[in-house]
Amino acid sequence: MDHTIIINKLAELSYKGFKDAYMHQIEDVNYNTLSFEDRLYQLLDAQDIFLRNKRITMAFRLSKIKDKQAAIDAIDFSPRRKINKTQIHSLAALNFIHAKQNVIITGKTGTGKSYIAQAMANRAIIDGYRAYYIRTPTLLEEIRISRIDGTYTNLLKKYSRFQLLILDDFGVAPIVEDDATNLFEIIEDRTEINSTIITSQLPVSEWYNYLNNNTIADAILDRIVHSSHRVELSGPSMRKMKSTIENKEILE
Repeated sequence: MDHTIIINKLAELSYKGFKDAYMHQIEDVNYNTLSFEDRLYQLLDAQDIFLRNKRITMAFRLSKIKDKQAAIDAIDFSPRRKINKTQIHSLAALNFIHAKQNVIITGKTGTGKSYIAQAMANRAIIDGYRAYYIRTPTLLEEIRISRIDGTYTNLLKKYSRFQLLILDDFGVAPIVEDDATNLFEIIEDRTEINSTIITSQLPVSEWYNYLNNNTIADAILDRIVHSSHRVELSGPSMRKMKSTIENKEILE
């Protein structure tokens, strides 16, 4: 059978990975030394890799992660940053997602909270998990709008389906009426089903007062805080350090 017929059929079936690998086999005479089974397996494997990469690309697109280059291996673990390297690498194994557990990352502005959270999410996507990033003030605004336009139920379903949800910048904006309740419902919908990473400049000890609703605060802290892995960053601001270095280079 002519190669063109096979290639056209693979294109018709949208077996792009298989097709590209098949065309490569045609062009490389070294493949003639392999058995039919070995060549077929390599073609099937190429299609599998193609589909996996396609899923990852789509997952990254849907994730809304701002820094898709954030990586665990790129984190600066120098002593001045006071980051527990063992803890970060342990969390990077992503067992907390499999166990439906949560992570809280706290620290002053610029200490790298968002970067670490996004690095975790990027790794999760590569490992096949669905992840989503959103700033907490943006999420609360989305909820307020959804209650008005009648899409609230759909919004809850949207956030419940992600195996890892990053809630960045918790506590940076004042809580307005019903915000604490709205946040609780998102968390309640995910408890013991999926994992959440929350980053905050506020120490956890201040969350209760910040939520300004004793009943809801108790419920949120019970579901998130008391059963979470805690990462506390106390090093200097990376933004200030970077700015100082850049200014020094300009002066030199």
